[in-house]
Amino acid sequence: MIPAAFDYARPDTLDEAIRTLHDGGEDAKVLAGGQSLIPILRLRLAFPELLVDLGRIPELRGVREDPATGSLVIGAMTTHHDVIHDPLVRRHARLLAAATETVADPAVRHRGTLGGSLSHADPAGDLPAVLLALDGEMVAVGPRGRRTLPAREFFLDYLRTALAEDEVLVEIRVPRTDGWGFHYEKFSRVAQGWAVVGVAALVRRDDGRIAEARIGLTNMGTTPLRASATEAALAGAGAGPDAVAHAAEAAAEGTRPASDLSATPAYREHLARVLTRRAVLAAAGAERR
Repeated sequence: MIPAAFDYARPDTLDEAIRTLHDGGEDAKVLAGGQSLIPILRLRLAFPELLVDLGRIPELRGVREDPATGSLVIGAMTTHHDVIHDPLVRRHARLLAAATETVADPAVRHRGTLGGSLSHADPAGDLPAVLLALDGEMVAVGPRGRRTLPAREFFLDYLRTALAEDEVLVEIRVPRTDGWGFHYEKFSRVAQGWAVVGVAALVRRDDGRIAEARIGLTNMGTTPLRASATEAALAGAGAGPDAVAHAAEAAAEGTRPASDLSATPAYREHLARVLTRRAVLAAAGAERR
């Protein structure tokens, strides 16, 4: 289908983009890579009167290290392809690189952006749960200034974030996870498809045991979720298959998975337990069984 008519602006600076977005009001939408927004427009599921394209603003791209905190700072307009291949991400935030490699296909990864994916806030998207597991932060700028939102406060509901209508997500801050094991386990019905369920796992071991685990769940509710009960059960536990399998039985606690053509809630809960076991064992370096 052909999208409904809209006006188009392509500002050269962040200040200009914020003014344009603010002046456009609730009928203005940000265009990043367009890999989520354009299909919605073509299906006429959204009718913005103005699209504000951020593609000409160079400061919104790239990866750097914050010398004060050591965290990685990733521009919101950095493409999935560039995230995957960036040496800082591959060295200090390997879970993010690994999960981004599972997003769609190469064509989408060359156009789609990290900030666009997070702002779209689709619970079936791979990256929101990853940022939640990484304890990442989102930095937004609007007419009222700059603010930082922890990932756990950023995702509010299905396709809804804490961004105000006149705010732009400008960067994502990711703490370094050097020394942590990592794995992203994803089940989808077709290759390169949306996750029916996905699990992002980070594991820090100490003296042969699991000192800490962080587990993000994809498509187990209207927002990405943490498998808090499993994280608590793994703290101080052994890294072997039996201990991990026991902790993974609690992975679906507190979730509210949807029922759709891909899976029933019960099946998604089953997948969450199975995929959590696999992801944690892989992250801990233990042998699967």
